[in-house]
Amino acid sequence: MKTRTVMASLILAIVGLIAPALAAEDATGTWKWTTTFGDKTRETTAKLKQEGEKLTGVYVGRDNMETPIEAGTVKDNAVSFKIVREFNGNKITIKYSGTLSGDTIKGKTEVEGGNQQTPPRDWEAKRQK
Repeated sequence: MKTRTVMASLILAIVGLIAPALAAEDATGTWKWTTTFGDKTRETTAKLKQEGEKLTGVYVGRDNMETPIEAGTVKDNAVSFKIVREFNGNKITIKYSGTLSGDTIKGKTEVEGGNQQTPPRDWEAKRQK
C-alpha cells in the first residue's frame, strides 16, 4: 500500500512538471514586424486576442487603419490568420502562418490577388511589452 502511494505521488509530481511545458502558448498581445516592398520598408502591427484555438484582432496598416483579421487560429503553437485589403479596386489577401515561441512568431506570408502573386516570404513578429 505504501508503494502505491509513493508511486501515485511520483506520477502526479511528474505530470505537474510536464503539463505546463506541453500547454500551448497564448498569442494575445500587440505584435510588430517590418515589411519591405521594393525599396520601401514599413513597420506593421497586429493586435491579437486568443480564446482557445480562436484568434481574433486587427492588423494596423498605413495611417493607423485597422483591418480585422480573418480565419485566425492557434493550435499547438501554430498561428495562422489572413487579412483582406483593397488597393485601387483590387482585393489583396495576405496569409500569415508561423510558430509561436515566447514573444516571437516566425513563419511565412503569402500574398494573393490583384496584380501581386508573390512567393511565400519569411515573417518574424515580436510581441511588444
